[in-house]
Amino acid sequence: MTDQHDDLADRVAATRAQLFDTLDAIEDKLNVPKQIGIAASKVKRGVDENPVPYLAGLAAGVAVVGGIVVAVLRRR
Repeated sequence: MTDQHDDLADRVAATRAQLFDTLDAIEDKLNVPKQIGIAASKVKRGVDENPVPYLAGLAAGVAVVGGIVVAVLRRR
């Protein structure tokens, strides 16, 4: 009887630990400021390692915004 009780208690403890880990992971994913910080760190590392794709993306964004501004100004 004690072996069954110990086995059940061990399984409950393992399940409880797994539940806490899952809840911590969910909390981390839903923590927007933390996720923004992680994303910013990844971008900074990427720019430090190879800035060309980021510069190309920046240039494309500037071109799109510039095109929108020109289109709006022409309509006036």
